[in-house]
Amino acid sequence: MDVKLTRDNNITTGKIYQSVIDKERRGDYLGKTVQVVPHITDAIQDWIERVAHIPVDGKEGPADVCVIELGGTIGDIESMPFIQALGHFSYRVGANNFCLVHVSLVPVLNVVGEQKTKPTQHSVRGLRSQGLTPQILACRSTMVLDENAKAKLSQFCLLPGENIITLYDVPNIWHIPLLLRDQKAHEAIFKVLNIKGMTQEPNLEEWTCRAESCDLLHEPVRIALVGKYTCLSDSYLSVTKALVHASVSCQKKLTVDWISATNLEDATAKENPDAYKAAWKLLKGADGVLVPGGFGDRGVQGKIIAAKYARENRIPYLGICLGMQIAVIEFARSVLGLKDANSTEFDPNTKSPCVIFMPEGSKTHMGGTMRLGSRRTYFQTKECKSAKLYGCKSFIDERHRHRYEVNPDLVTSLENSGLSFTGKDETGQRMEIVEIPNHPYFIGVQFHPEFKSRPARPSPLFLGFIAAACGKLDAVLQHSSRGVGSDIRAVKTYQNGSATKPHAYWPEHVYGNGNINGNGNGNINGNGFHY
Repeated sequence: MDVKLTRDNNITTGKIYQSVIDKERRGDYLGKTVQVVPHITDAIQDWIERVAHIPVDGKEGPADVCVIELGGTIGDIESMPFIQALGHFSYRVGANNFCLVHVSLVPVLNVVGEQKTKPTQHSVRGLRSQGLTPQILACRSTMVLDENAKAKLSQFCLLPGENIITLYDVPNIWHIPLLLRDQKAHEAIFKVLNIKGMTQEPNLEEWTCRAESCDLLHEPVRIALVGKYTCLSDSYLSVTKALVHASVSCQKKLTVDWISATNLEDATAKENPDAYKAAWKLLKGADGVLVPGGFGDRGVQGKIIAAKYARENRIPYLGICLGMQIAVIEFARSVLGLKDANSTEFDPNTKSPCVIFMPEGSKTHMGGTMRLGSRRTYFQTKECKSAKLYGCKSFIDERHRHRYEVNPDLVTSLENSGLSFTGKDETGQRMEIVEIPNHPYFIGVQFHPEFKSRPARPSPLFLGFIAAACGKLDAVLQHSSRGVGSDIRAVKTYQNGSATKPHAYWPEHVYGNGNINGNGNGNINGNGFHY
C-alpha cells in the first residue's frame, strides 16, 4: 500500500486497557463498575473509528475504506474482547459498511492428498458464536482448493462459491495480490460494501512484472545475518523483507545465512566445535555481513567478532541499532586499544564506556521509555556513502527504537582514528550514522531503515549494502547522488558492473545479458527479462 501509518494505527490490549483505566480515574464512567463489555469493547470501537478518520495517504479527508487486521486464532482468550468489539462494530456501522474476510487453514493430508475443510468449518462456527459472520473466506493451503472442498465450504459455511478464495503456495509472496485479482476477490468485497460503481479494476501491471521477474532471479548474493534470535526468522522479518527489496532491485537472488552470534564465540569452539565451524564457514562464505538490533548481552561477543571480521577483511557490513553500537565497540577495542571498551548495557562498570544510557531515559520504568518513532538525522558531509545513497540530502527522517547511544565523549578519539560519524541529530551530540570511509561498505545506523523499505522503493542503505555485496555500489552511488532515487532499476547494469545513462522508458527490472531494442519491446533470455 506504501502508506505511512502512525502508532495509533497499531491497537494493542495494553493501549486499550490503559485508556479505559485513565477514563475511570478521571471519573468518565461516573463510578460505574468497569467491565469488558461494554467498556473495553466500546474503547476498541471508538479507537478504530477515530483512527479511521485520520488520513495517511497525504490527501485531505478520511479514507473511503479502512482495513482492520485482527490477528490470532478463534478461541484464544486474548482476542475475545476484540472479536466481541468487532461484532458490535458491524452492527454499529451497518451491514453495507462492514465486510469480514476470514483467513483459515485448509490442511492437506500428505498420505492421501485430501484437503480437509473441517478446521475452517469449526472456525467459522466459532466466529458466529461470538457475533461475527464472515462474508468472504480466504483459504490458505499448499495447493489450489479443489471444487469438492470449495463446495463443502460453501454448503457448511453458508457462503457463495465466488466468495471462497484460495491462497495456495506460490514462488514468492508478491504473487498473492495477483491470486486475489484472478479470483475476483476485489469484486466480492465491492459487492459486500456496495461500492461497485465507485471503483475501478486494480492496475497491477508493475506489480505483476515485479513478481514474475523475482522468480527469474538466479545469481545469488549471500548475506550473513548475525543475531541472537536466529532460530525464529520472523524475529527479523522487517530486515529480511528489506534485504529482498534491495536484492530484487540489484537483480540478485537473496540467500540469507542465519548465524547465531554465540556460535562465533571461543566458548562454542570448546563446547560445540561443529556449530562453531559451521558458523564460521557461513560467515567466511558471505558476500555481506548484517548485524541487526537486539537487547541483552547474550551473543554480543559473537557480534563483535562478526563486525571485526567484516572490517578487517573489507566485507560489506551493515549494522542496525545494536549493530552500530557493536561496530563502535569493536573499533574502540581493536583500533583505539581500549580492550575493556563496552556498553553500559552489558557492563555497567566498564572503564571505557563507548555506548551509554541516554540521559533522558528512565532507568526505573522500562515500558514506554525508549526513544521511539521518526527522528531527524543531519548529514555532516554529502561526500559520504550514506548521504549519496539518500540522494545527497541535507537530512533524513528515519524511525528509532533504542535506549542507548554512542558516548559523545569518545567521538573525537574515534574519528581521529578513522571512524567517521556522518550523521547526527539536531543537537550534534547524538550519533546516528557511522562509516569507515576507506572501507568498501561499512555503515552502522542507530535508526531502523528497514521499517521504511518498500518493494518498489527499497531502503537506500539496504540497497547500498546489497549493491556493495554484489559489486554494483559505484553504479548505485553515481545514480543516487544525481537525485534519481534509491532504485537502480532505472539504470542499465551489466555483469561487469558498468552502467549507462538512465533510460527514458519504464523499466521494472534490468538483468545482465539482457537486450532491449529501439521500440521498447522486452526480450527474455536465461538470465531474466526487462521492459
